[in-house]
Amino acid sequence: MLTYPEFNPVALDLGPLKVHWYGIMYLIGFVGGWWLGKMRAKKPDSGWHPDEIGDMVFYIALGVVFGGRLGYVLFYGFNNFIHDPLSLLRIWEGGMAFHGGLLGVLVAMWLYGRKTGRSFFQVTDFMAPLVTVGLGAGRLGNFINAELWGKVTDVPWGMVFPAAGDLPRHPSMLYQAALEGVLLFLILWWFSAKPRPVRAVSGLFLLCYGLFRFAVEFVRVPDSHIGYLAFDWLTMGQLLSVPMIFFGVLLLFLAYRSNSGSVIQKT
Repeated sequence: MLTYPEFNPVALDLGPLKVHWYGIMYLIGFVGGWWLGKMRAKKPDSGWHPDEIGDMVFYIALGVVFGGRLGYVLFYGFNNFIHDPLSLLRIWEGGMAFHGGLLGVLVAMWLYGRKTGRSFFQVTDFMAPLVTVGLGAGRLGNFINAELWGKVTDVPWGMVFPAAGDLPRHPSMLYQAALEGVLLFLILWWFSAKPRPVRAVSGLFLLCYGLFRFAVEFVRVPDSHIGYLAFDWLTMGQLLSVPMIFFGVLLLFLAYRSNSGSVIQKT
């Protein structure tokens, strides 16, 4: 059994101003995605200009924050929203959902594509490897906050988390950081290093993330106010991941079936 470090969730306490580690993780995600995007856009055959990346990251940030909050309220806290509609606006109280954030980012990418004269999938293919930095950093933020822990386990790396009882549990947030952040980045960066049909990179992102999230949910404790949806194992996270897997396979199929010859550019 490993000892949980018991981080202070507040990184900087400046009197009335408190800077939380979770907020810093969001900043790392946006800055990391911006840096990788700038580096990728500098390639002669990228089809992008480095000066465009800042605007794209701004659109992504808006999509993540507003979509993530709206998704959390609708998917995980709808009953509370019905009784207290203003809870949607109280972002500082916590509560962000990846699947809602994804929908928000997709809307933002559609708007950005219209602004720059690019197709939706030209934008998402370029952007997909970049968002993995934020996914990994966000899960590290969950670990620092000692939230979204896993089920009780006897594996040697199990941890006792504050407010989770005295038994060791799976550090499921670290599993997700490794899969959704590190491994997914490596897969997408390698895959997009060569010209691929339009939609292929986006499809691979949806497929891999959906599979990774579905798998980790087996060792992660579901939200207490929702519990299991069916079969004593199906969680809301798994249910929301199924469409991602389906559309990921569909996009890959359509990408390689197409004879248009359109490809994304090399990283």
